[in-house]
Amino acid sequence: MGLGGISLWQLLIVLLIVVLIFGTKRLGSIGSDLGGALKGFRKAMGDAEKEEDTGQLDKPDAEFSESSADTSESVSEPDSDTTRNS
Repeated sequence: MGLGGISLWQLLIVLLIVVLIFGTKRLGSIGSDLGGALKGFRKAMGDAEKEEDTGQLDKPDAEFSESSADTSESVSEPDSDTTRNS
């Protein structure tokens, strides 16, 4: 028994079928595309860890002044008489 109950012969048969279906040129391009994607993913994960280490994630996205928070208090509610339809 091999990996998870799959023997070496079964893996070779599956590999042969995949080569027959896709061909060696397409398998090579798929492998290089997959390798490039993994490399990009690892680079992105490394960049995210560097940002986390430098503390850039703790900064607020925007700063608001207190005057912008007071505008909600100055808005008046409409009269109930004018909004009702008789």
